[in-house]
Amino acid sequence: MKVVSTVAEAYALVDHWRRGSMRIGLVPTMGALHEGHYSLVRRSVSECDLTVATIFVNPTQFGPHEDFGKYPRTLDEDLEGLKSAGAALVFTPSQSALYPEGFSTFIEPPSIAAILEGVHRPGHFRGVATIVTKLFQILPANVAYFGLKDYQQLVVIRRVVEDLNLPILIQPCETVRERDGLAMSSRNRYLSELERLAALSLHRALNVAEKMVTRGCCVVAEIEQAMEKELYASGANHIDYARLVDAETLATMTSLTQPCVALIAAFVGSTRLIDNRLMPY
Repeated sequence: MKVVSTVAEAYALVDHWRRGSMRIGLVPTMGALHEGHYSLVRRSVSECDLTVATIFVNPTQFGPHEDFGKYPRTLDEDLEGLKSAGAALVFTPSQSALYPEGFSTFIEPPSIAAILEGVHRPGHFRGVATIVTKLFQILPANVAYFGLKDYQQLVVIRRVVEDLNLPILIQPCETVRERDGLAMSSRNRYLSELERLAALSLHRALNVAEKMVTRGCCVVAEIEQAMEKELYASGANHIDYARLVDAETLATMTSLTQPCVALIAAFVGSTRLIDNRLMPY
């Protein structure tokens, strides 16, 4: 496994592989890796000739009062895990390599970035769209793998790729969970023992929504209220949103007349967690 940190070296390697008719898979990450990330790498390894992973904590997708400074950085451990998962190349750029002095060009995300996460994390998807587009240019892979846990991010990236005619396939992958249902997340490391139990409130709220839909409830407001009730009852101390929206467009719904997804963002202690689930249809 090669590890490179310069844009020129990373591009040269991937471009060389592509010219050799290799199918290249890309797994962008911010490090602090867990089984969810490694499952993306193994999926890429199984479907592509060579797999490239990135480790870069992107400052432009964090707000001024968010956790950029304390976001876990575990490079040595991450590299060991990526090697075991089968990555051929890991790109670990510095901040100055991707955002040199004078950098001023950003990707303006589509309108679907302004709702849900966009309301509570203004500027977040501008940073995501910019860094992902830059990585697609530096590492010209055939396919990029993203987890469904960050559902709105996936929808935004797909739209950016479509709108800008970027020559890469976006492959969504199932959320990996702990045995008790908690979605794996790098931010789970912030949780105390008691908060770890309370974090299951998101999974339980999604279970409530799925049961209601399965039993025939089609009034979105009732399901959303039931999710909020379960979140607070199970230990969440603040809810940013608990919504059912159109699974493709993220548009608001009043009744379940098309495929939808339940999306939750809530705080357990000081840690903000997200989760989602596609509803039966």
